[in-house]
Order: sequence, then structure tokens, then C-alpha cells
Amino acid sequence: MTLVIMEIVLGIDNIIFIAIVTGFLSSKSDQTKARRIGLSFALIFRIGLLFTLSYLAHLQEPFFTLGGYPVSGRGLVLLAGGLFLIIKTFNEIRHKFLIADNEESEKSRKINLFQAIIQITIIDIVFSFDSIITAVGLVDHVPIMVVAVVIAMFVMLAFAPYVSAFIEKYPTLKMLALVFLIVIGLNLVAEACESAHLIHIPEYVNVKMYSYVAFAFALTVELLNIRLHHVKERKSNS
Repeated sequence: MTLVIMEIVLGIDNIIFIAIVTGFLSSKSDQTKARRIGLSFALIFRIGLLFTLSYLAHLQEPFFTLGGYPVSGRGLVLLAGGLFLIIKTFNEIRHKFLIADNEESEKSRKINLFQAIIQITIIDIVFSFDSIITAVGLVDHVPIMVVAVVIAMFVMLAFAPYVSAFIEKYPTLKMLALVFLIVIGLNLVAEACESAHLIHIPEYVNVKMYSYVAFAFALTVELLNIRLHHVKERKSNS
């Protein structure tokens, strides 16, 4: 149960990214397909990693050195994923302002099903490393890890449509989610830099948890604002 909860918590940023990406698909059926296929690929990849724990440990060891700094496979994946998140999310925020200024139309931001699946799968693979490393640190038995990962993935699949609909309904929440994804991207880049000994993050500093707390606080404030707006709207209509 502890591992399932941890996997779900670690999947929050994943759900938000999926909600953002599927929002650019034109039809509801394509959105459902993208979520199911993308998360299925992620599940297969995570289970594959669990059955190749020795290879996962090898990925955390330095592949080569660059200017005296060790570079590991995990570091490269985290760096690539972090940069992808930052660049893509920054572009989405920029396009939102262009659309608001009537310099671009909403239709220009639409993507097809294949593009959505590829993007979801790429980010799922990046997030898989944190998920599996956490699982290995908590449990010694692979079957228990597999069950926990499968349950967490089904929970993500069940809640992803509701998160998508909620974010799409309130534009300010979508902007908050985009900013949160940039923070997650920066966290991934920081982890990659730390693995190469470019920076040092003290063990007692849990950067990702700080990010979640900050996001939860901002989300609470935004939800209170939405609730206040609804109360005022209902009062003015009565």
C-alpha cells in the first residue's frame, strides 16, 4: 500500500502532462486513445525495468566522463526529459499569449493522435526512472513492485480524464499546470546535473517534495478563487 501511494504521488506530474497534451486533440475519442495507449506503453516499460534491475543499476553508473564530470545513462535521460518539458511547456505558454493577442488561432495548436502518444510515452519513460528507483528502495520483491506499479497506473488512467476536463474548464488552472511542468523540468535537469557532480543538493533537501507542496498551495489558492467567483456569480444571478 505504501508503494502504491508513492507511485500515485510520483505520477501527479505525469497526469498533469497527459492532461495538457490530450487537450490539444480535437476529439474525445482520440484523447481517450492517447491516454490509454501512452500509459500502456509506460506500464510495459516500467515492468520491463523491474525485471532488469541489474541493467537499471548499470544506468546509474557513469558511462563516460566529460570534462572530468561523470555522465550516466540515467543522467542523460533526466536531462533530455527535463529540457523537453521546459522547452515544450514554455512554447505552450508563449502560444497562449499569441492566441490571446489574436496572432494565432486555437486550431494551430491541435496535434494528431500519433504525436500525442509519442509525447506521452517519452515523458512517461523519463518519469519511470524515479518511479522504479523508489520502488526498488522500498521493496525487495519484484512481484510486489509489479502489482504496485500496475495498480498506480490504473489509478492514473482512471483519474486522468477528470483532471483533463477540470484543467480545460478553468484556463487559470491550465496556466498553473504549465508552470508546474516547467518546475518539474527544472527539477529533472537539476537531478541530471547532480548525478554528474555539477551541483550538490543536500540529502535533507527534497526538491521534488518542495515543488509538490508549492503546487498544492498555489492550487488551493486558485480553487478558493474559483469558488469565490462561483459564489459571486450565483449571488448576482439570484
